[in-house]
Amino acid sequence: MKTRILQPSFVKFIPESLEDGIIYISIDYCTATHNCVCGCGNKVVTPFTPTDWELAFNGETVSLSPSIGNWSFDCQSHYWIKRGKIQWAGQWSQEEIEAGRRKDQITKQLHFSDVDEPSEVSAKSEFTPVEQEPVLGFWQKLRHKFGL
Repeated sequence: MKTRILQPSFVKFIPESLEDGIIYISIDYCTATHNCVCGCGNKVVTPFTPTDWELAFNGETVSLSPSIGNWSFDCQSHYWIKRGKIQWAGQWSQEEIEAGRRKDQITKQLHFSDVDEPSEVSAKSEFTPVEQEPVLGFWQKLRHKFGL
């Protein structure tokens, strides 16, 4: 059964057995864990780092960013957690999954290494996430519309 809402539970240690509908958050260990919301029973671990996930807590609910793509699971579920609610994202092709993994690897290399120039890491611009379409400003929209 699919989960629609995740309630936060702030803990020091992530429990061995997870309850559906709960996202366990350990600030001490910079991680959140929950059962996959598709109902497959897999444990989803989302570490908080500058290159992984960010947590937002508004006093009642939590949001995680970016989306969670469980590409290693049979279910390959893909969703967002926004203010505790599950928002399903589009399914990715194998090509998109591989490009996303390359992007993640490059992001980590750039963040955690002494690389001065992004061009030193190959294939940096190969991937454009499906959910992140460019937001055009007013003048850009006009130029685009009239071919300027």
